[in-house]
Amino acid sequence: MKTWFLVHKWTSLVSTVFLLMLCVTGLPLIFHHEIDHALGYSVDPPPMAAVAGPASLDAIVADARRRRPGDAVQFLVRDPDEPDVWFVRTAETLEDAGLTAFFTYDARSGAFLHAYPVNQGIMNVLLRLHVDMFAGLPGTLFLGGMGLLLAASLVSGTVLYGPFMRRLDFGAVRRDRSARLKWLDLHNLLGIVTLVWVMVVGVTGVINTLSIPIFGQWRATQLAEMTAPFRDAAPLEGPVSVDKAVRAARAAEPEMDLSFMAFPGTRFASPNHFIAFMQGTTPWTSKLLKPVMIDAQSGTVVARRDLPLYVQVLLVSQPLHFGDYGGMPLKIIWAILTVVAIVVLGSGLYLWLARRKIPVEARLKALKRGRRAGAPARSRPA
Repeated sequence: MKTWFLVHKWTSLVSTVFLLMLCVTGLPLIFHHEIDHALGYSVDPPPMAAVAGPASLDAIVADARRRRPGDAVQFLVRDPDEPDVWFVRTAETLEDAGLTAFFTYDARSGAFLHAYPVNQGIMNVLLRLHVDMFAGLPGTLFLGGMGLLLAASLVSGTVLYGPFMRRLDFGAVRRDRSARLKWLDLHNLLGIVTLVWVMVVGVTGVINTLSIPIFGQWRATQLAEMTAPFRDAAPLEGPVSVDKAVRAARAAEPEMDLSFMAFPGTRFASPNHFIAFMQGTTPWTSKLLKPVMIDAQSGTVVARRDLPLYVQVLLVSQPLHFGDYGGMPLKIIWAILTVVAIVVLGSGLYLWLARRKIPVEARLKALKRGRRAGAPARSRPA
């Protein structure tokens, strides 16, 4: 038990401050869509009467290029929760990872609706803190390490919880004892009740921190294999039709819809091809993607394949981490559990600080009394 106690103690102490930061920043991010709308960062398309047909995507992309004449259009994006909207992402160059604009268009009329304020506002600050603490990939991987410490803390705390509960009824909170004992009981109770949820969120968070290496591996393997037969193809000539590429992708996967499409020359395509990432239409399959490669000159599908398992695991982990599967009810549950996790982490920090104030002699006497009463020498998980 002493080893488990030390594991729980030090994994908790090292990671608690960072995990508290992740919980505090993650709580509003659960509702980022709703907060963006409330702040005016996102807008809904206006109500319309019957429309002859969907808007021209070529016209939408042309408008985005006029608004950012010095930039490159990288992606055309569709959100299944907003079927009447198209999004266009631009960057300084086709291969640049940072975006310069994120435009919203009415999918029915093609009208420009809104330009998302890139790298601005409180939600951007919270997102950057939650993802990488403004430290890029090293910060992201560091937070992944804190997630691994969380997993070790949960496992060791569970092992310690059994011996601790031999002396108490499950759920007992000794309200008539000292403040520290009351918080100890509350810490243990809330920790064991939310154990599975915290483990799920922690593990999916660790997986999400590996998104850049995971997609880098996919580009170096599967994407390279898909584009290899076309390495010696002649450069593109003249304009290419986005509408034709999207129609070809939908014809190739008629039971799927477009999630986003990478333009030729971007990191997720080839110099001569669009790659449309198609998604399913159910709550589960809408989180999974299937790349379809379209010749940009002719508008014909030349390759398609399922993503490897390691990428699918990442795609499933991303929405699960934020409770983005079951609409508002699940988001509310996720938010309540996040608040509980904040209480568990905060109480654990308090218990450690309060323990430092107890004289060593008093702790030794309490330990000897516990041994004489038949209690385990190290029975507390905190």
